[in-house]
Amino acid sequence: MINQLKNVLKTFASFDEQELGKIANYFTQKTVKKNTILLKEGIICNEFYFVSTGCIRIFFMDMNGQEKTRYVMLDSDMNLGTALTSFISQQPSIEFIEALDDTELLVINHADFYRLNSELANWRIFYQRILETAYSFQSRRIEHLVTLTAKQRYDNVLKGNPMLIQRLSNRVLASYLDIREETLSRLKSK
Repeated sequence: MINQLKNVLKTFASFDEQELGKIANYFTQKTVKKNTILLKEGIICNEFYFVSTGCIRIFFMDMNGQEKTRYVMLDSDMNLGTALTSFISQQPSIEFIEALDDTELLVINHADFYRLNSELANWRIFYQRILETAYSFQSRRIEHLVTLTAKQRYDNVLKGNPMLIQRLSNRVLASYLDIREETLSRLKSK
């Protein structure tokens, strides 16, 4: 699992083996069962995750009590993240983090994350790239939610990240696409 993390980190910055060893010492392994809530709304997010196996999602509840999935971390995809707004600000989260499968994680806490940020230039580069990636991803998501039809959003996921369609339940996928489950069923059947 640590080697997986090291390989992912090297895609963001030019870490040397000494730096990677130091970083690995700050991560702890956590195994959670399917449907485990890792973070509840109203709690300060204190953990940053690397998904080794399994899947977690970040979601919130809208004013009507409907789940809205903001982000999904699959073991085969961009598998780093957290409820960034709460993690950065250390204010109570409006989001939940839930394991969608039995999941193996590597976890670094807030204090250690920022300790590395103050000690390693490459960790600062990694952090900057994580923030840039998250910003770009969320900006594109908002654009798609505002400008594309349900079918176009489904087709984009089918083309760009088919693992989401294969691995997520219809309920979660519909909340990610911001459509009703009935609409998703019709789109899948075409």
